[in-house]
Amino acid sequence: MTPLPDTSALHDRLQRDGFAFVTPDIMRTLLEASTLDDWPAFVASWNDLAPDTYLAASGRHRRRRHATFAADADGGIRREAHQPHYQSLKYNPLQGDIQRWFEPVLPAIGDGASLHRILGFCRDCFGALAPAVSRWHVEVHQFRIEARADEAGEPTPEGVHRDGVDYVLVLLIDRENIESGTTTIHARDGAVLGSFTLTHALDAALVDDARVLHGVTAVTPLDPARPAHRDVLVVTFKAVTSAT
Repeated sequence: MTPLPDTSALHDRLQRDGFAFVTPDIMRTLLEASTLDDWPAFVASWNDLAPDTYLAASGRHRRRRHATFAADADGGIRREAHQPHYQSLKYNPLQGDIQRWFEPVLPAIGDGASLHRILGFCRDCFGALAPAVSRWHVEVHQFRIEARADEAGEPTPEGVHRDGVDYVLVLLIDRENIESGTTTIHARDGAVLGSFTLTHALDAALVDDARVLHGVTAVTPLDPARPAHRDVLVVTFKAVTSAT
């Protein structure tokens, strides 16, 4: 895909296609990388994620932390009280209709420069596509998918899906001894609209969740004798309405 030179090109692509793949060089510019003062600690925090106990019974190996924020169109972003992550069965046939309580994103990470800059970028980008929205409900997920010699890791065990929100950012933090993990984008009828693999740190996918579905293929170790993982940050934005 052709690199995106500026935010207007990114907006145009999202409006036209319902998704966009953004390379690390562009993301560094969009995130103003020089302002990410705590980036090393931010990346290292993926080593301190908690097991996803909701998947443990299925033998799938995933670690995560979760946090919610409120983002105002006029610029305010603030963390909300810890709360469960909930999706209906319509959007998550594997784990829908249950309140899933995950360990919270650590305070230093939730309050840090890197996460707040990422959230600010999302608010500005998604807000430009939905200028009538005055407030967003934001969920942040730190994911580590582990792959083993005898068992592939599944970034999206629920399969190709929608998240039931308005917009999604998937930002690659790290890949260690991993192959595959191809992101696929689908129309409502299942037709494949595009595919790409988040390979380098700061590779990103932005998705208009109301228009398209997405999924990620299983990941396997390049060297079965060594630990293997795929670390991503997933940020979802959902408009807050008077009825919400």
